[in-house]
Amino acid sequence: MDKHNLNAFIAVAETKSFSSAAEILHVTQSTISKRIALLEGTMGQKLFDRIARQVSVTPAGAELLPRAKHMVQEYQNAIQAINDLSGSTSGILRLAISHHLGLHRLPPILRAYAQEHPDVVLDIEFMDSEKAYEQVLHGHSELAVITLALEQHNNIARRKIWDDRLRFVCAQDHPLSKVQSPRLTHLADYPVILPGLNTYTGRIVQNLFHAENIRLKSPMSTNYLETISTMVEVGLGWSVLPETLVKDLHVMSIPDCHIQRELGYIHHTKRTLSNSAKAFIALIDPQL
Repeated sequence: MDKHNLNAFIAVAETKSFSSAAEILHVTQSTISKRIALLEGTMGQKLFDRIARQVSVTPAGAELLPRAKHMVQEYQNAIQAINDLSGSTSGILRLAISHHLGLHRLPPILRAYAQEHPDVVLDIEFMDSEKAYEQVLHGHSELAVITLALEQHNNIARRKIWDDRLRFVCAQDHPLSKVQSPRLTHLADYPVILPGLNTYTGRIVQNLFHAENIRLKSPMSTNYLETISTMVEVGLGWSVLPETLVKDLHVMSIPDCHIQRELGYIHHTKRTLSNSAKAFIALIDPQL
């Protein structure tokens, strides 16, 4: 079976959208439709139901999906193994990187990697850590550098590289900036701006307040920490941010309250890492 057709099928099945699949694979929607039609012709079965703009996998499609993923992965493994036999570091390295790490931790590492391995094409996607996790889990990216998940999956190998301390912050002229020795209960009296509960960072903060049985005041949320920093700076609320983003903000020291998140990289345990990926890991994790 043609791998392009299989990739189109997998992308549509996972996104439940022909247009989203086209975006992921960087082709037109008509190309996706043609590839699905060719695959359906080969299989002699309809793979998707399209009803009222909703796309769902048929029973035949559901049977094909895990096998299609396996065939695509085996094809990629074969190409990789043949290329790696020479011992060279080349080809395409697909990385998923969180927005924050891409801005604040990785630029010098990526620059050094590009200089040391000019034959490697870096295919980098910047996204939320949670989406990057899914990219690796489903085989779309070989490595991800992210805020590490609170839970662990059997098929995901993870390694911490940095501890990232989180600080309670508000604007320099916010009422909380005048409170001597503030406590979590003081913070609960004012509006808060946090990453959503769908993010690892947001859940770390929310879990802290839930453990103390403290209810937060109708939190505003956005997943972009840089946006949160700006909103805090103009006085819309307090927040919890990494130390790299507290430059012009007032830091509130909460007694006996130290929270942090773990930053590092992940890869799929059942995927043989390419020479390119191993070289990247050696650069980001020299102590390994």
